[in-house]
Amino acid sequence: MKYYARKTISFVVSLFVITAITFGALQILPGDPALLVLGTEGDPMAVEILREKLGLDDPPLTRYFKWISGVFKGDFGESIRYSTPVSVLLKNAIPVTLSLAFFSVLLAVLIAIPLGITCAVKKGSAWDSFGLIFSQLGMAMPPFWLGILLINFFAVKLGLFPPGGFVSVTTTGVGPFLSSLFLPALALSLPRAAILARMVRASILQTLDQDYIRTARSKGLPHYLVLYKHALRNASVNIFTVAGIQLTQLLAGTIVIEQVFSLPGLGQLLLNGVLQRDLPLVQGLVVVGAGLILFSNLIFDSILGVIDPRIRLD
Repeated sequence: MKYYARKTISFVVSLFVITAITFGALQILPGDPALLVLGTEGDPMAVEILREKLGLDDPPLTRYFKWISGVFKGDFGESIRYSTPVSVLLKNAIPVTLSLAFFSVLLAVLIAIPLGITCAVKKGSAWDSFGLIFSQLGMAMPPFWLGILLINFFAVKLGLFPPGGFVSVTTTGVGPFLSSLFLPALALSLPRAAILARMVRASILQTLDQDYIRTARSKGLPHYLVLYKHALRNASVNIFTVAGIQLTQLLAGTIVIEQVFSLPGLGQLLLNGVLQRDLPLVQGLVVVGAGLILFSNLIFDSILGVIDPRIRLD
């Protein structure tokens, strides 16, 4: 319980710090949001009315505390660009980014673990060389460039997947939902699978040299049992730690891929909000994004405690 209490306090403090920094940074950006909405040729009286409506005439601290008090009530304000409550925009965008992030990490794990184990077990073989080449190429390929190649080959030439867009699982079913996410998730997962595969290989090689592995082998246990029950389980702490870091990176780092595949996620909303000086939208996105990252860290810490009993959650 002490562990979760510390995490909760850290969660709240981190959110306050992030919101304060974001709010302050947005105030010093050049440009007037009211002029961006009405244009530089807009009627001065209309500009003043809009500034008053948006609360831009209030002191910065007053605006900050008004906004943060509304956040705790679930009110993130109204988007300047979309003329829609920010909470509605977030409700529509969060499932897209979450689905993309989790699907990408899942694909990365499914690719990296078998490849990394094979490379470790067959060290020095052709499989090992293939794994090392895959890691080098994967880490060198930018996801946006890989995404364009995937669209050109699988969507345009073969017609196997849609070139972009997102469909909800609740309206179209699992098949179309996964089909719309597969190419962007693959573009994000391959570079991360390259890093993770190298981590799996190194962790398995290190674990196979431990005394308890030699003891298990001397007892006559089957090779697959020694590998998967003993070696992989002990190496899984490092593997899932890296996977957790990759997930948190994706929760805040899908902007480019969402643009390439026209996905209406948090990244695309954030980019539009920054370009349009949509202060309520950007502030709401930062709070939600930070909250998702902190919450995912808490979940992964809990999973690691289950995987390895040596990690104690007080």
